[in-house]
Amino acid sequence: RGGLAAGVTPLSALGILFNTGAGQHILKNPLVVNSIIEKAALRRTDVVLEVGPGTGNLTVKMLEKVKKVIACEIDPRLVGELQKRVQGTCLANRLEIKVGDILKTDLPFFDACVANLPYQISSPFVFKLLLHRPFFRCAILMFQREFALRLVAKPGTKLYCRLSINTQLLARVDHLMKVGKNNFRPPPKVESSVVRIEPKNPPPPINFQEWDGLVRIAFVRKNKTLSAAFKSSAVEQLLDHNYRIHCSLHNTKMNLYPVFHQQEIPENFKIAEKIQTVLKNTGYSEKRARSMDIDDFIRLLHGFNSEGIHFS
Repeated sequence: RGGLAAGVTPLSALGILFNTGAGQHILKNPLVVNSIIEKAALRRTDVVLEVGPGTGNLTVKMLEKVKKVIACEIDPRLVGELQKRVQGTCLANRLEIKVGDILKTDLPFFDACVANLPYQISSPFVFKLLLHRPFFRCAILMFQREFALRLVAKPGTKLYCRLSINTQLLARVDHLMKVGKNNFRPPPKVESSVVRIEPKNPPPPINFQEWDGLVRIAFVRKNKTLSAAFKSSAVEQLLDHNYRIHCSLHNTKMNLYPVFHQQEIPENFKIAEKIQTVLKNTGYSEKRARSMDIDDFIRLLHGFNSEGIHFS
């Protein structure tokens, strides 16, 4: 599965029209299938989540090695093919099939996730995985090559972006191998890569919504200085609104008589000045998002929060 081409392609052997527009590209090379399973280091006791099993080339191999595979498939025709493949075999009772859109489904408990994803759901699925609890051990996922390279990109490199830093905050990410388009039937228009994602457990002690709010602003124009990035009127309005809420909550929580102990906001208060002061005091005013790492953003977030400026 995966890929971006539009239209449908017949696969006469199965009599199925594959909807490549929905990312239906079946991984056909058994060497690649075996390699993915090997890299997942599956255990006999594992419950494995598979997204987009297609006709089950990966599924059947995993069923031989694990306690259970929960396969999530949106296309009822492919569900039928998968069921037919295991019917009447000793593997049938190890397979659970969930029919539907994985992004709209609550994820079940699982130890590992192995998937040849429809590429158009790559980003939302990665974050659904990383924010899922309880923790899983690892995910071995097939992505479009450029997306995979963004996941592992380092500060200062061309592909480094919000996706890179958000993923690397929550997980360890490794690029495992490249997979050429001819390993799929029908071949997609893009090259692919397999990536391993291991969630950090315990996770960093950071409010992810706050963090993402800050990172989103910084990376809208990742080549601009932060001083310039934070001068947008939309950003100033949002942070002004959040600051006023913070001050009013702070008052009522801190004392019983807010009338006497109000944390007053001066009449001539300008959020723009406060933002620029925080950037200056933290030393990030002239820095650019493209070259900042996780520790830089943690320090910056702490600088804003300690002055009552919040992002969620």
